[in-house]
Amino acid sequence: MTSLTTIMAMVPLLFSSDMGSELQKPLAIAMIGSMLLGTLVSLFIIPLIIGSFIVNMKKHNTMKLHNNAIQSVTENFGNVNIDVYGILPPYGRLNDKMRWVIGALFAIFFFPTFAQQPVKLNLKRTIELANDSSLSAFRYQNMYLSGYWQYRTYKANRLPSLTLKLMPTQYNRYITQRYDSNTDMDVYREQQMFSAGGGLSIQQNFDLTGGTFYIDSDLEYMRNFGDAKSTQYSSVPFRIGYSQNLLGYNPFRWDRKIEPLKFEKVKKEFIYNTEVVSEEAVNYFFNLAMAQADYQLAKENAVSTDTLYSIGLQRHKIAAISRADLLTLQLDKVNAQNTLENAQIALKRAMFALASFLNMDKNTQIELEMPSRPQTMEIPVEEALNRAKANNPDFLQQQQNILEAERDVNKTRVESRFNASLNASVGFNQVAEKFKDAYRKPLQQDLVSISISIPLIDWGVRKGKYNMAKNNLNVVKIAARQEELKLEEEVTMTVSDFNIQQRLITSAEEALKLAVMAYEQTRQRFIISKADVNSLTLSLNRQQEAQKNYISALQNYWLNYYKIRKLTLYDFESGISLSERLDFDNGLYR
Repeated sequence: MTSLTTIMAMVPLLFSSDMGSELQKPLAIAMIGSMLLGTLVSLFIIPLIIGSFIVNMKKHNTMKLHNNAIQSVTENFGNVNIDVYGILPPYGRLNDKMRWVIGALFAIFFFPTFAQQPVKLNLKRTIELANDSSLSAFRYQNMYLSGYWQYRTYKANRLPSLTLKLMPTQYNRYITQRYDSNTDMDVYREQQMFSAGGGLSIQQNFDLTGGTFYIDSDLEYMRNFGDAKSTQYSSVPFRIGYSQNLLGYNPFRWDRKIEPLKFEKVKKEFIYNTEVVSEEAVNYFFNLAMAQADYQLAKENAVSTDTLYSIGLQRHKIAAISRADLLTLQLDKVNAQNTLENAQIALKRAMFALASFLNMDKNTQIELEMPSRPQTMEIPVEEALNRAKANNPDFLQQQQNILEAERDVNKTRVESRFNASLNASVGFNQVAEKFKDAYRKPLQQDLVSISISIPLIDWGVRKGKYNMAKNNLNVVKIAARQEELKLEEEVTMTVSDFNIQQRLITSAEEALKLAVMAYEQTRQRFIISKADVNSLTLSLNRQQEAQKNYISALQNYWLNYYKIRKLTLYDFESGISLSERLDFDNGLYR
C-alpha cells in the first residue's frame, strides 16, 4: 500500500506539460520504476526463493546438503511444521533451471546492495553528470526559466486582453442629506440600496503611439428600499474608445527594445552558467586526480622506502653503508608512512567533494580515468574576440544598461515639459425599470476629453532629474567601455594561455618519462651500491614532481578550454555555437 500511494502521487508529474516539468519527469520516472521493481521483487521473487528452500527441505530432509549456506537455512527452518504444498503448490515443482534463474535474479537485484562497485568516471562523463545532476545546474535552469517566463509575460502584454469584471452584490444602508421642498430645508433621511453589476472589456496596447484601444460593455442593477422604492437597470451595450498621452512618455516603445535584449541575455547567461558548471567539474575532477596521484605515489614511496630500508639494514651489517645513511633511510621510511596517511585523508576529502558536487551519495567510491593527451588546436585570438562580442552575456548586459539609461533620460525629459492626454469614446447607453427595456432603443453616448498638465514652479526638481539621468547615461557608457576592455583582455590572455598550455603538456609528458626512467636507473644503481641515498631521494622527488606537473598541465589545459567556451559561447573543437545546443522552450542544454 505504501508503494502504491507513492506511485499514484508521482503519476501526475509524468503528464504535466507546464514549464519546468522537464526537471520533474526524470525524478518521477526513477521513483515509479524503483517502487514498481521493489514491489515485484517483494511480492514474487522473495516468496519464490523462500518457498523453494522450504519445499526442497521438506522433500529432501534426509539428503546431505552440499552447500554450507543451504545447510544453515535448513537448520533455521527445520522445526517449521506447516503444509507448504497446500499454501505454495507451484513452488514445490521447481526444476534446476528455475532455481538457477531465481538465483540469478537474486544476485542481480540484491548483490549490488551488499557490494557497491566503484564508480568509474572520465572527464567527459563528469562534466555531463555535473550539467545534469548538480545543484548548481538545477539553480541555473530555474534562473533561465524565470527569465523565460518574464519574456513570455512581455509578449502576452502585447496581445489583446479580455477582462470580466463582476460585482455580484452590494448592500448599502446609510443616512443621507436630502432637500425637502415642502419645508424648504435640508433633512437627513435613511437610505437603503442594493446593487449589482458586471462588465466585459477588451484592451489592446499600441507600442508605436503608447495609446490604448478599448471596447467594453456594462450592465448595472440598483434597488432602492427607501421611502420611494424603485428599481433601475443601467446598460452600456457597446462602447469603443481610445486613450493616448499626446506628449508624454511611451513605455511600450522602450519595452520593444529592452525586453527582447533581456531575454537574449538570459539565454546566453544560461549557456554561460552551464560552462561555469563545466569549469567547476574540471576543477573537482583534477583535484581528485591529483589526490589519487599523490596517494598512489605515497603508497609506492612507502613500499619503496621500506624495501630500501631493509636493503640498507643488510648492507649496514656488512659495513657497506654508514650509520648515518641507515638512519636517513629509516627517516625516509617514517616520513613516507606519514605522507601516505596524509595523502589518504586528502584523497577522501577530494572524493567527497566531487561526489557532493555531482549530487551523488557521499560514500561513493570514485575511480578516475585520466584524459589522454589532447590534440593540438590553435585558436585565433581575433576570432575568439569576435565570438565573445557576439555571444558573451556581459556585452549584452552593457547594451541593456545603456538602453535603460537612455529610457530614463527620455522619460525625465518628457516629464519636464507640459503633458497632454486624449480620451475619446463612442457608444450607447440606456436606463430602464425592467431588464428587457435596458437594451431597447439605446441612446448614443459620446465622450471626448483632452487634459493638459503644465508645471509652473517646482524649484528645479524636473531639471535636476533630467540632468541626473544624463550624467548616469554617461557613467553607464563609460562603465560599458571598461567592461568591454576588461573582457577583451581576459579573452586574449586565456586564448594565449591555452595555445601555450598545449606545448607545456608535451614538455610535461616528456619530463615525466625521463623522470621515471631516471628514478628506475638510480634505484637499480643504489641496490648494487653504485648510488648513494641522497641521489635516490632526489631522483624520487623529481619523479613525483614530474607526475604532479603533468596532471597540473592537463588541468590547466582543460580549464582554459572550458573558460574559452564560457567567454565566447562557442565550441572551437566542433566549430558550432553553443546556442544551437539549447532547447529554449524547456531550458535544457545538451
